[in-house]
Amino acid sequence: MINSYADLDDPGVAIAAARAGADVVHTMYGRRLTRIDKGAGDFATAADVEAEKAILDVIRAARPDDAVLGEEGGQQGAADAVRQWLVDPLCGTLNYAVGNMLVAVNVALRDGAAAVADPFSGEVFFTDGETARVRQNGADAQLAPTPATQLVDVNLDPPFPGAPGFRAVDLLAHPGFVERFRPRVVSTTLALAWVAAGKRAAYVTDGGDLSGSVHFAAGIAVCRAAGCVVTGIDGAPIGQAGRGLVVAADAETHGLLMSMVRSRSQNCT
Repeated sequence: MINSYADLDDPGVAIAAARAGADVVHTMYGRRLTRIDKGAGDFATAADVEAEKAILDVIRAARPDDAVLGEEGGQQGAADAVRQWLVDPLCGTLNYAVGNMLVAVNVALRDGAAAVADPFSGEVFFTDGETARVRQNGADAQLAPTPATQLVDVNLDPPFPGAPGFRAVDLLAHPGFVERFRPRVVSTTLALAWVAAGKRAAYVTDGGDLSGSVHFAAGIAVCRAAGCVVTGIDGAPIGQAGRGLVVAADAETHGLLMSMVRSRSQNCT
């Protein structure tokens, strides 16, 4: 059998892998799926597991020597490998389990190509590390961030390492936030791709170092390549020394959000 993935470049592998996972997620939607308990209120479903298998099949066929870190399967290959793929086969599992279609499939080569697939719209947001595009119905279009919607997604899920100095829920009560923006909570990193695509003005979440997270790496890569402003909640570059994430369509929106975050933090100290 001819390996149809072997000749793909890295963005092509990311797109093909994300699409393979998205096809599984779409096909299994609406079924009664047993929840696999992961502790602390987190769980996976058979769709998570099967989607990750489909993604890994693509990566193994295309890049058999690369390492993979999967949300469900964990580390495969050397953890310090030069090339490592970060895979989140179903971001928004709780949404999916209750029949909500707001989910994403995330595939990213660390410090390289990445793709975020929406299983239900058919959109695949992707980057080669330099430019960012969206593919739908066989056509590609460049992503163009804009704050025009005034919609800001705020992730309210734990953990909350920024508390009490920063709590995302407090941001929603900030007078300036209410005046300038409209909050949204979708509980999936699909919202990151929406910032890159101009469907959201910004995204805010607490957390630790999210740069190497299977949940966030693909979305961060797409946003950076699209020209979004990407920092931690302290305004510093994300990474081992940073925490949380603020992604904005432009510098003005980012500056407004950072001023609100800092004013809330100062009130808690």
